[in-house]
Amino acid sequence: MRLNKYLAQGGVASRREADRLILAATTTVNGILQTDPAFNVNENDKVFFDGRRVRIEKDTYVLVLNKPKGFITTAHDPQGRKTVMELVPRKPRLFTVGRLDRNSTGLLLLTNDGSLAQELMLPKNKIPRVYEVEIDRLLEKSDIMKMRCGIFIGNRQRGKAKVLQQKVVKKRVLIRLELCQGKNREIRRIMAVLKRKIFSLHRISYGPINLQGVPEGSWRKLTIKEMLQLRKK
Repeated sequence: MRLNKYLAQGGVASRREADRLILAATTTVNGILQTDPAFNVNENDKVFFDGRRVRIEKDTYVLVLNKPKGFITTAHDPQGRKTVMELVPRKPRLFTVGRLDRNSTGLLLLTNDGSLAQELMLPKNKIPRVYEVEIDRLLEKSDIMKMRCGIFIGNRQRGKAKVLQQKVVKKRVLIRLELCQGKNREIRRIMAVLKRKIFSLHRISYGPINLQGVPEGSWRKLTIKEMLQLRKK
């Protein structure tokens, strides 16, 4: 097994972040410093990261959390704000699959397998995420077409979203969007370009996983069947 994958499965970081950490001379294998992320290790090797023994968690956990508003998607916050890690078990160490910003709510996946988290976030895998967004006025047909084809949202990026539904609810508009890319604050940036005000943003599904049976602020562990379905997407 590659050293970067070992660190990811051992709960140190995602595989991409593990590459950076290994190159920074933080990891030893059987007492020898290793700076090659592709260095081959096996389960009998003694791997230490930053002076701490790393052991692979044999059981993979995936949790689905119904994130409330006001929590940020990070393990630690230097400003002392509430984080989603306060809502889930402390052990095993969990990674979030993507992010929801502080004011967004809904479905957030967490896993103890950093490699799996990275796999589920890769744009090339095109895993659909569905959101319900409350805005101030209806989207025009031209807006819908722009979103579907890709709209420039800054930083040399294009935001893409498919409008599944929109309806007027108490003088506001509730739209349902499907995204597959997962760029940072993609929906908010798209709506800013289209000059629409967002009142709420709520993720209702990630691939085949939804929030059924998970009240706000609560979580549940995915079944083996659900994990297999998720990996197939």
